[in-house]
Amino acid sequence: QVQLVESGGGLVQPGGSLRLSCIVSGSFVSISVMAWYRRAPGKQRELVADITSGGWTNYADSVKGRFTISRDNAKNTVYLQMNSLKPEDTAVYYCNARINGVYDYWGQGTQVTVSS
Repeated sequence: QVQLVESGGGLVQPGGSLRLSCIVSGSFVSISVMAWYRRAPGKQRELVADITSGGWTNYADSVKGRFTISRDNAKNTVYLQMNSLKPEDTAVYYCNARINGVYDYWGQGTQVTVSS
């Protein structure tokens, strides 16, 4: 069984920073793409950023220049550094991992609230 556990969410003022982490554990051969998604109240889930095992990254236009995704393959961990946070970044953030090239697994989500 594969598990993804996120941490690092919370309440932050506009302009502030947070760092999300997601650790993948369990029995598997490989993790190809790792990603962060988010779902804001009343909106559909959207891709925030993803990163391949080789380090190629992709970002939503709304977060380019503010967010940075990274991963530590030895620790099966993906990070999301979020800077210059805005109220519109408020959402539940979900970690996603493509396991063994086939199966998508999701974390339970972590709340990020940007408010003064």
